[in-house]
Amino acid sequence: MPWTGRNRPRTAGAAVAVVLLGSVLTAPATHAAPAEPPGGRLTDLVNPFIGSKNDGNTYPGAAVPFGMVQLSPDTGHTTGYDYDDDHIRGFSAVHVSGVGCGLGGDLPVLPTTGDVTETDYAKYAAGYTHDGEAARPGSYRVRLTSYGGITAELTATARTGKQRYTFPATDKANVLLNAGQSLHRTVSTHVEVVDSRTLRTTITGRGFCQDTRPYTVHTVTRFNRPFTAYGTWRGDTVTPGSRDSTAPGRHGAYVRFDTRTDRVVEATTALSYVDAAGASRNLRAEGGSSFDAAKAAADAAWERRLGTVRVRGGDRTLRRTFYSALYRSFLAPNVGSDVDGRYTGWDQRPHREKGFTYYQNWSLWDTYRTQTQLLSLLAPQEARDMALSVLRIDAEGGWLPKWGYGTVETNIMTGDPVTPFLTNAHRQGLLKGHEEEAYAALKKNADGVPPANSPAVGREANAAYLKNGYAPYLKGRPHTKPGDSDFDHGASATLEYALADAMLAQMAHDLGHHADADRYAARALNYRTLHDPSTGFFRARDGQGAFTGPADPAKSEGFHEGTAWQYQWLVPQDLPGMVALIGGKTAATDRLDSFFAYRQLLADPARTAREVWVNGPYDYYNADKYNPQNEPDLIAPYTYLSTGQPWKTTDVVHAALTLFTDTPTGMTGNDDLGTMSAWMVLSAIGVFPVQPGTDTWGLSTPVFDRVDLALDRRYYPAGRFTITAPGTSTSHRYVQSVRLDGTPRDRTYLTTADLRAGRELRFAVGPEPSRWGTGDRAAPPPVGTPGALASPPHQHDQRER
Repeated sequence: MPWTGRNRPRTAGAAVAVVLLGSVLTAPATHAAPAEPPGGRLTDLVNPFIGSKNDGNTYPGAAVPFGMVQLSPDTGHTTGYDYDDDHIRGFSAVHVSGVGCGLGGDLPVLPTTGDVTETDYAKYAAGYTHDGEAARPGSYRVRLTSYGGITAELTATARTGKQRYTFPATDKANVLLNAGQSLHRTVSTHVEVVDSRTLRTTITGRGFCQDTRPYTVHTVTRFNRPFTAYGTWRGDTVTPGSRDSTAPGRHGAYVRFDTRTDRVVEATTALSYVDAAGASRNLRAEGGSSFDAAKAAADAAWERRLGTVRVRGGDRTLRRTFYSALYRSFLAPNVGSDVDGRYTGWDQRPHREKGFTYYQNWSLWDTYRTQTQLLSLLAPQEARDMALSVLRIDAEGGWLPKWGYGTVETNIMTGDPVTPFLTNAHRQGLLKGHEEEAYAALKKNADGVPPANSPAVGREANAAYLKNGYAPYLKGRPHTKPGDSDFDHGASATLEYALADAMLAQMAHDLGHHADADRYAARALNYRTLHDPSTGFFRARDGQGAFTGPADPAKSEGFHEGTAWQYQWLVPQDLPGMVALIGGKTAATDRLDSFFAYRQLLADPARTAREVWVNGPYDYYNADKYNPQNEPDLIAPYTYLSTGQPWKTTDVVHAALTLFTDTPTGMTGNDDLGTMSAWMVLSAIGVFPVQPGTDTWGLSTPVFDRVDLALDRRYYPAGRFTITAPGTSTSHRYVQSVRLDGTPRDRTYLTTADLRAGRELRFAVGPEPSRWGTGDRAAPPPVGTPGALASPPHQHDQRER
């Protein structure tokens, strides 16, 4: 459809220029962000406190990229640290960034002075203020105001956490190691004082949002000098001199030092998910350096990782916000194997990795939409190993994961997120040599249901879905396994199954399994079974096939963490078909404009984002507006690419970016292991994965004049890719033209092949929308549907290049 300027007041640009990416992103920080680095160190731009307030659920403590250890303070919040709390209960070794329920928090350690009389960390917690607190990538420091004033410093290696405590002068300087309290439910613990410098613990815990199977983590802590006394506790009973204790519940140990002449005590804690011997090996391999050397190494590791993206332009606040989001994108998944390559598989038995690093912690319902693709681009070798790790879960545990923590399945969230996760790896070229192994696991997952003795639920509603084309919404159906149930969210489960089927159809086609490809492609259209002509929206169906729940799409039921208004756009495999169901491009655009409150957005984007759109990290239901704080809506702004008005994608994306700031409240919703942060990074550079599960990158105006990507030559032969948008600003944000290595591109997307073959993507921008991207073939084509398989995806792009 030719561009007509429809629905865009020509006077709106000036209003947007005042607010968009301006007043919100440049708001003063409530916890001062680092100053602009005079020497250009990117780690100086990162503020780990972003997201630590208003349930962003990030942590400010010490970790290296993808490290097993995340040594960070716990203040009493469900997920560890909350900026508004004023006491620290301990510095624990395991955290997961941005989760919505308590997880980790194993072995909180706290320095104290005086006699040890309390064993509940809520009672012996130490006061602190933000004036005495600082954090940067790989290290954390705080001045405790209790116990005479103790300075605690933290840093980390991949498998160890290092602590340095500076005590007042006293002969009763204690370090408390609490094995029996954490962020999850503790099942059993064991504490042993090994010698005058060393303690070991074994901690078995369970629970994430709901109950789960237990997992076990082993720790060994080594001090830099002998302690003068020690003891253990069970419940409220402290036993000085006791060396060994095993008990459920509140259980731990203390060690004591004389700091009247030497006030500094250092300790290194190593983890292993295999056994105590593994923790000891990890300690020997990574724990020998000094605290300062480890801190410098962690900083250097983060500098290298952040250096994969170099931006020019934008103000200092925007750059701080951007690099902080990039930092959070590299926190997980986490190394799960010991230095000798051993790891505990999902059969709860030890295994040894061969030719790859084993990773764990899989928030797949979240990460398959953004972070998976970002890692495929910027960390492809790690992304390859992560994909191979997921395949080991199937080989050793019997089924692919849905939401895996440590060595167990939690079954949190619904649908089939592992399929687009692995098909993305395939399309990005990360599964070479393992394609058939991955396909066999995915086929088993897509066509069946895990047996009753498996902890996994998989596609729980698959039998009904395969028979009828939809997963029924069975409200109140008893759960047969811990975690979430697809039957509780039948409508959204149907949409996610169909998306997964489309991506598996494309993989099957790539590998020559044409009968399977046709079968999955037909299932990719099952989203249509939910369309209720009487409302014009998707709607859940009950066990008999009748539409069920309120007819009002804003009050719909059967959608996981969202409404029919929000889920209507989750058809990235066939947006032309979805647009046709709505009534064509004009009707779809009108609905999108209502969804995003587009007219209000043009007048005041930042206010619309904060007051009109859905706000609140757990505010999921009863809404007819865009929810930028939760996963179902992450792709929605890019739907305008398929309605012939790509400039509106830029308007919405740039308004949503104002929600990210460099303050503790600067996260939009829970970060969910880097999901929201990766959304910010990808949207800010103007290249976004609009069809999760394949290699399509939608385009919108970058917020930086120039972005240089340093790419792994094993996957991207040129070793770099540059995105430029000279003069981009709030008043000049509309794409006028796009050139790839000098060749005009009218399409609103690229493929990974384009990124590999190209060197520079150049945007020309201006103050008003143009005709760019409005042609009939400009939008991303369907993928994994019957018609799409007849024409291999993106074949026309080859001709254009």
